[in-house]
Amino acid sequence: MGEILIGTSGFSFDDWIGEIYPPGTKKQDMLPYYCNVLGFKALEVNYTYYSMPSRKTMESFARRTPRDFAFVVKAYKGITHSVESNIRETCRFFKEGIEPLGPNLRALLFQFPYMFLPTDGNIGYIRRLKDEFSGYESVIEFRNARWFEEKYFDLLRELSLGFCVVDEPKLKGLMPFTPVLTSTTGYFRFHGRNRSWFREPVDVRYDYLYSDKELREFSGPVADIASRASGATFVFFNNCHAGKAARNALTMIELLKERPVFGPAAQAAPHN
Repeated sequence: MGEILIGTSGFSFDDWIGEIYPPGTKKQDMLPYYCNVLGFKALEVNYTYYSMPSRKTMESFARRTPRDFAFVVKAYKGITHSVESNIRETCRFFKEGIEPLGPNLRALLFQFPYMFLPTDGNIGYIRRLKDEFSGYESVIEFRNARWFEEKYFDLLRELSLGFCVVDEPKLKGLMPFTPVLTSTTGYFRFHGRNRSWFREPVDVRYDYLYSDKELREFSGPVADIASRASGATFVFFNNCHAGKAARNALTMIELLKERPVFGPAAQAAPHN
């Protein structure tokens, strides 16, 4: 059983100031506060979806976090969404950008859009990405429920790719909450449950605070995956509006303390 690492999908949000960060917190002080005051030991870096990672930024991240801090980096949209024509070059530039994270880079997250369906071409593309990112621990997030078949979980197992367990609104077509382990790495993402998912802008889509009751129900599946994963199990909250992700992540840490099944991992969880 590996360690459990809990955090949020991003940290640099203006609407966290006064909610999570003290009033007047400057941008450059947010990441140290996230690590050293809030006590998180892992971060899912999401800005890399919108723009290519900068070596300078990654060097800054590495410099301002503890030596044992864990980063997961989300793949650039030119790799997962609007796939660029020269994908090999795109992947090369992406890898060069994240290189300064060194051993603190624990995994890559490839989140595919709702319209990415289980076709022969897309399955072939996943195989190609596995080759392009050979040597990296990689996790796949599907949004479309058509991937909800055992044969596609078997595909991920064959390729040693992690499966991202998602909680999102229970709407037709979206991937259901499915605690499945397909590699050495466990992975959970919590997006919130706003039923206006397809109609609202992003800032409203993720404006959701999980109740303690909901989080307690999730702690069981997290515990189960962690007990079977030989590597780390990551738990990230993406409901980042007004600091809700950080509040839910801190609550999840406390809930996992109550589960004696963890043993050594339970001792790691409070620091994550």
